[in-house]
Amino acid sequence: MGFNFSLATVLRVRGILEAQEERMLQKILFEITQTREELARTEAAIAGSDASRRESVFKPLIGRHVHEFYGEVKELKQNKKDLEEKLEKLEQLRAKQVKIYEEARRNRKMLTNMREEKRSAYESDLARLEQKTLDDVFISRRNRN
Repeated sequence: MGFNFSLATVLRVRGILEAQEERMLQKILFEITQTREELARTEAAIAGSDASRRESVFKPLIGRHVHEFYGEVKELKQNKKDLEEKLEKLEQLRAKQVKIYEEARRNRKMLTNMREEKRSAYESDLARLEQKTLDDVFISRRNRN
């Protein structure tokens, strides 16, 4: 008879839940990375627009171009603000997801440790039984002689 852990199904389910929570955390971290990259691109675009404006300050410009420039900068700054808000929400979501993932990991780890302890006890009992059998065989052979 082999080792049988009575909570194997629960352990399997908890392992699946842990993996799902880890994937969700990875997805959030990926979104954070993408948002930070987009924020950096937006900040670079704002800096580029400012540099362009400074270069063309003494050049004759059509009013429409100046208006377009300021509209573009305003849009970039609004986009930056939106990205910063999104990043803040993602950071909060990440913090919550880390707690959820850690709880799922703890639950799975507890059952894994319990399984390892039961298996160790089973193997110890099995080794003891085998040794007893060997001892009985040895004693019976010795008594026959």
